[in-house]
This record gives sequence, C-alpha cells and structure tokens, in this order.
Amino acid sequence: MSNAEPTVVGGRYQLGELLGRGGMAEVRKGVDLRLGRAVAVKRLRTDLATDATFQARFRREAQSSAALNHPSIVAVYDTGEELATDGSDVAQPYIVMEYVEGRTLRDILREGRKILPERALEITSSVLSALDYSHRAGIIHRDIKPGNVMLTPAGDVKVMDFGIARAVSDSASTMTQTAAVVGTAQYLSPEQARGETVDSRSDVYSAGCLLYELLTGRPPFVGDSPVAVAYQHVREPAQPPSDHDTELPPEIDAIVMKALAKRVEDRYQSAAAMRNDIERYLAGRPVQAPAVPVAPTSMIGEYDDAGPATAVTELEEPEEEPRKRRIGWWIAGLVLVAALAAAAAFALPKFLGGDDPPTEVRVPDLAGQTEAQARKAITDADLKVGTVTPETSDTVKKGLVIDQDPKADDYVEPGTTIDFTVSAGKPTVTMPSVIGMTRQAAARMLRSAPYNFDVIPQEKDSDEPAGQVIETDPAPGKSVAEGTTVTIYYSDGPALVPNVVGRQEKVAKQLLQAAGFTNIKVIYDSSETDEPTGTVLEQTPAADTPLAADGQIVLIVTSYVEPTEPPSSPTQSPSESPSQSPSDEP
Repeated sequence: MSNAEPTVVGGRYQLGELLGRGGMAEVRKGVDLRLGRAVAVKRLRTDLATDATFQARFRREAQSSAALNHPSIVAVYDTGEELATDGSDVAQPYIVMEYVEGRTLRDILREGRKILPERALEITSSVLSALDYSHRAGIIHRDIKPGNVMLTPAGDVKVMDFGIARAVSDSASTMTQTAAVVGTAQYLSPEQARGETVDSRSDVYSAGCLLYELLTGRPPFVGDSPVAVAYQHVREPAQPPSDHDTELPPEIDAIVMKALAKRVEDRYQSAAAMRNDIERYLAGRPVQAPAVPVAPTSMIGEYDDAGPATAVTELEEPEEEPRKRRIGWWIAGLVLVAALAAAAAFALPKFLGGDDPPTEVRVPDLAGQTEAQARKAITDADLKVGTVTPETSDTVKKGLVIDQDPKADDYVEPGTTIDFTVSAGKPTVTMPSVIGMTRQAAARMLRSAPYNFDVIPQEKDSDEPAGQVIETDPAPGKSVAEGTTVTIYYSDGPALVPNVVGRQEKVAKQLLQAAGFTNIKVIYDSSETDEPTGTVLEQTPAADTPLAADGQIVLIVTSYVEPTEPPSSPTQSPSESPSQSPSDEP
C-alpha cells in the first residue's frame, strides 16, 4: 500500500503514512473517519495471524491493554480483524491506538544526545509509574526498552506496546519466541534469559537497563550476539554507571545496581519501590538502595577479563603460577575475614549482653496479599497492625491489599503502626441502555469508566440497521459489579450508508466499498461550483440511511473545470461589406 492510495480498516480507520515496521507488525498513522481524530493502527504479520492460539491470546491481551487508562501509557481505542490484502485471505488482527506526536528514546539515544542525569531519572520515574499501574492491573509489559518509550514535544513520557509483548512471549510459536528474545536481548532480565516464569520484577530489571542507557549512552551489557548478551545478563555483574561517567553520584549507582540485581529477591520488589527511591534522590533525601561497594585497589595489581593485570611497579614481574597462587591466597583471606566480620557483627552483641533491636526495620511489601498474610508479615517484621480500611477497586481482587502506609521498603522504628487498605471488590454500577447505538460506540462506552465492562459483541438476526445494538445481557437497569462481562447483541441487518459528500470520488468509492456497498453509480455534473473537480456533491440515499448490501448508491460528482481567461486579440478593422445575417442565408 502506498501513501497515495490509503485503505480503510474496520470500515472506519483510513490508513496513511507508515510510522514503523518491525519483525512482528506494521504501524501506520490513520484517521478515525467517525470521530475525525488521528490514530495509530498496528497490524500483525499474516504469518503470525494464522496461528489460532496467537489470535485468541492477542484479542485477550488487546482487551486488557485497552483497560489501562494512565497518562504515561499509550491508550488503546479499538481492536479487530481485517482480511489481509496479500491474497492469503487471512484474518489479520489490528489494534487502534492513540497517535502520539514525538520520538522514541531509541531515536534520541542513537543521535548521541546527552541526557542529564536528573532528566534520565524523571523519564524512568514516569515509566515506573506506568509499570506500577499496569502491574496492579495484572499486566506485565515484558519488553521495556528505549524503542517502546516515547517523549512528546511537551516532554511527557508515553510507554507503548502493553499486552502485545505478553501475547508474543506466551505464544507456542518457536519462531515468535526467538524473535522476542533477539529483539530485546540487551534489556532481558536474567529469568527471561533462562526461560523461567517472570513477574513484575522482570520489568523492574528492564527499567534498570533503560535507566543505565539513559545515564551512560550504552546498555549495561553489549556483545557480538544476542546469546552473548543474554549470558552476561545471567552470569556477569554490570559495571556501575559511574564507571562510564565519573560525574554520576554514588546514590544513582545504588539505584541502578539494585534494579539490576541478578536475584529477584535482591531487586526492588515493585516498580513503585524503585520509583520511590528515584523520587527520594530527586528531592535530596537519602535513598533506600544500599551503596555500591568500591572495588579495592592493590599495589600488587588489578584484574582484567583474562586474569590479573601487570603490577603497577617497576619490579620484575614474578612467574605466572606463583603469582596466581598468591592472588588466590589473598582472595581466600579476604573472604575469610569478611565471613568472620559478619559472624562477629551477629554474635558480639549477644556475648556482651546486648539484646537491643536494630534502630530501624524495613517495611514489608503488602500489595497483593490477603489481610491475614499482611497481618502476619507486619508482626514478623516487628511492626504493629494499624487501621485496616476496605475500599472498592476495579483492578485488585476482593480481599487483597491495595495500598499501605508507610510504603513498602521504607525504614521505620520497630513497633511502628502499619495501616493498609484491602480491596472490597469492584464497585456496583447500573447497566446503562446502549440499545440503538452502534456496536463500536456501545463497546467504547461500556469499556470506559465508570463501567469498565469486559464487552463481548455478538451478531444477531434483525431487520434493524447493521451494527446497531438491539439487546444486552445483563439488561439495562440491572445492578452489576464494575468490570462484569457483558454481551451486546448487534443487528446483522442492512448497513448504514456512510457520509461521502465532500470527498473525492476515489476515496468515496473506497469508503462505500469498505462498508459493504458495491453497486455504486456516478453521475457527473458540469454545473459551475466552487468545489474541486471530482468532489462528491450529493449522494442518494443520504448518510446513515439503512441499505441492503446490493442496494444502489448514486453519487453526483462535479466535473466542472473553471475556464481560463481567453488570450487578447488585436482590434479588427471594419469589413468593407456588412456581414450576412442569419435571415439572409439561403
């Protein structure tokens, strides 16, 4: 498809400029012909669309991501399927998204532009805010990387591709899984690289990789192949960002290295916890992440990838084997000293009779736990249970903890009271009447606040106009829980004629054909008009008139061409004899 010959998807989205093409999909800028707003339409490759399992999971994930309503998340407006135009007749899924003016962080980084540390932290904080929201809704992104984060001209952050990455990684297709790993190797968490089950802390690791690259201009690990990079994620510790930019303070090193911990237990336990630490730093307060230990220097020598480096002395270098043995003894001695120091720190207070507890304890993360589990976690941490407040929630299952005060990972005095909020389930709403509305408009309304329903459209025999809602289950007026699954039954009757007046003849025909009408008659009118040649002046039947698929539509199209000014001619002299009048002709 060329930009000069746009197609229409779903009967309402006119596609235009190509915005991007990746391994899995193509994204084009489009126009919602019904609402007149710019959108971005993403269509999956036809070879992926042939997998029925992938199609089903893609639809579920698209519905989940459409429910995410956050200022830092690219909104999903609609989803559907369209027959592929390559002759395969495969049902090709598409997602209609918010069109965002701006550039991806990948494009900005490729230009080599310097991003100030404070700005890098602000961008990452916005990404983590979006991730915290999605995690609470039960959605793990799994593909956080510079290419999936956009900056608008106003400086706002937009995270893209929620749901699609999850559908791909869940697919049974080996090719799809391989493509997902290769495409994001530099931002994979260790558990993703090992093929293990992931949770929200994998997104935290990827956010750490993103922050690392914003600070230093390069990912934490680079290699000759995706496999080499994935191996480093699993086995090798990352260098602190200050190794690449010595002006970075130790607090930023601490935040990044905690996010990049190999063991999930050692990382920030939520996106909110990492964001809180970033906000503490930006506010000039101490961060919770432990300081990164400084590598000890030695007069004997330093290590490089191949082993000990040459000594920084002018003495003759000793033989290799004795030197390795000495270094081995040095390492063993340091490990023994560290172990003895740890044991002494644990045992010495008891030998001296001191049973005083530590001055501060860490607040456990209660999010997602039952009330009983939360109470136990609080008492086990030498803290006290405070006020437990029930609150309705459209994202957190009934009986699970939504929020807490103080926040998770804060350090407080032993015995501090911890208040927390428990979900009372989804609020109850009254089922509205959407009968008479179009299927798409009804679905949009029911999927948005305050209903947030899971909508299942279903076609039904009717003489009403095609696509018009004729029945709902539950029925209008019923009291139901927010987020309930509802079915809207829409008519398979005659379709409504779209409005094509004012459009060029070619575009008008495309719109009518996309709506299912093929019996189109064009009458050209040469009468004088201000409209450009080829513009539709009138249509019969009028817009929004129900019409059978084989019904005829007549378009009146102007063929008027404004005449050009005739050239001036020299003045003629009067003839010697008068001209013959028509009446004198034989």
